[in-house]
Amino acid sequence: MILLSILAALALEHVRPQRGPLAHYQAFAEWLRWIESRFDGGEYSHGVIAWCIAVLPVVAVAAFVSWWLAGYSPVLAWLWNVAVLYATMGFKYYSDDAEAVARLLRAGELDAARAALARMRPGDTSALDADAVARLAIEQVFAASLRQLFGVLFWFVLLAGAGPAGALLYRAASIVARRWQTAPFGDFARRVFHLVNWLPARLVALTFAIAGDFEDAMVCWRTQAADWPDAEEAVVLAAGAGAMGVRLGLPVPSGEALVYRPELGLDATPEADHVEAAVSMVWRGLVVWLAVGVLMAIAGWAT
Repeated sequence: MILLSILAALALEHVRPQRGPLAHYQAFAEWLRWIESRFDGGEYSHGVIAWCIAVLPVVAVAAFVSWWLAGYSPVLAWLWNVAVLYATMGFKYYSDDAEAVARLLRAGELDAARAALARMRPGDTSALDADAVARLAIEQVFAASLRQLFGVLFWFVLLAGAGPAGALLYRAASIVARRWQTAPFGDFARRVFHLVNWLPARLVALTFAIAGDFEDAMVCWRTQAADWPDAEEAVVLAAGAGAMGVRLGLPVPSGEALVYRPELGLDATPEADHVEAAVSMVWRGLVVWLAVGVLMAIAGWAT
């Protein structure tokens, strides 16, 4: 049922990709704002308590519903898995916008490409040239593939005995870590997400290496990832850039300021074709994961 749930959720997302604003995301964001306003007293322990209140009830309810439905109807339990997986993923949203960026860059419509990039990532895009637009679109594709595809699937499978609770745990931890930025209140949320994201990030980096140039991906991962500020995002971006042979990172303008970022990857300057290649590599990586899942399922049936 695990593999069928994943396949059904992926098919549903392709047929009907999610588009913002998402009602369930906005409701959870409001919940986080309310908790932060009540519990942020400037102490680390307040952040621990707030995180438990924000995340654990959601995960527990998902597990309870799954357990209750499994006892009532396996079909309903399967539909519950599919529904929650569909709600917690969302990579197709980013891949569609990335393909729009590539199409607009190829047509020479830089302003429209900047607008498409702005839908993928926050920040001012008005001062970006075509190379920077392509570079940031590739980075966002790789980062979103971890947060809204592979990480969700990893935890769904790992905690499959609790239904879709693992998928909800991962996405909730990701959202809380990005929403609660004030230290020391948000430190615990970031530490938790570092823990739950550590292994998925490295599996995704390895997947990109398999789907692209393995040797270059591993070299970039080993030598460049330590310089990037986000440790888990770093291994994914470095491995992905190396696998494609493209240069990511580098300083980018934001308004009148220049935001410094270390260099990742190799020598090729990003362009429209590289953006589409990044999306294609994510889907090839997903095929690798699904193939492994099929082999594991066959091995389970055979024993």
